[in-house]
Amino acid sequence: MAQPSSTFSATSGDGYELQMGRWSRLLAGRFLDFAGLVDAGRVLDAGCGTGALSAELVRRSEKLQIVGIDVSPAYVAHAAASTKNPRATFETGDLTAISFADNSFDQVYSQLVLHFVPNSGLAVSELVRVTKPGGRLSAAVWDARGGLTFNRFFLDTAAMIDPSADELRKRTFTRPLTRPGELARAWEEAGLEDLRAGDITFRTDFAFFDNYWAPFDGDDGPIPAYLRSVTSDIRQKIKDAVRRAYLDGDEDGPRSYTATTWVVTGKKPAATR
Repeated sequence: MAQPSSTFSATSGDGYELQMGRWSRLLAGRFLDFAGLVDAGRVLDAGCGTGALSAELVRRSEKLQIVGIDVSPAYVAHAAASTKNPRATFETGDLTAISFADNSFDQVYSQLVLHFVPNSGLAVSELVRVTKPGGRLSAAVWDARGGLTFNRFFLDTAAMIDPSADELRKRTFTRPLTRPGELARAWEEAGLEDLRAGDITFRTDFAFFDNYWAPFDGDDGPIPAYLRSVTSDIRQKIKDAVRRAYLDGDEDGPRSYTATTWVVTGKKPAATR
């Protein structure tokens, strides 16, 4: 049986915006600052989600032609409706079988998606294939185990209550390319040159506990998918315990947590003569 092209539960654009889109927008500018941007040519936003990175590319340059692809038709439709720019087009696409020809793009970016692709090695190979010789390929993935605080304390708390939450925790913290150095090694093994790797940390802010919890009541992402699978009793026990973790001995109100991504960028070798 073929592997799924993504393990991210994708239902609606609005659901993704609530679950992850706001963090994608916070990351997009920082990611482009790290990766660099050539102000011309054709760019692929690989795993575009609801279009946060594409919107930042549109904002930064009037010369780029941007193509966003995502496995979710709902996310593609949301990205097209929210971006509304003739230089940015969006279509459904599988990162392990990209429909474009070899050497189609001057620059390729992939933000917060490769760790949800089970066959990440094939996805990286496809991204290299569609990058032009001399073009730059850049990616960002969550440091899920060590750097995503708001997710971590949910998973650590839930795992103490329900064995199936412990399984979700294991899957989350062992996703491909999320361990220290893995993303950079994938770029090295793909034969990319002029490598730079590092990490980007920013803050995820919540106004109060219900604001923190609201995405988990949705349909998009691994945690909502897990919560839909358990009984109402288990769900309530987990919510009560996570609320205690959020309050942490204080009154309900604003909280700010760090979030870290691994980042890498490299150039496809120039064509040999």
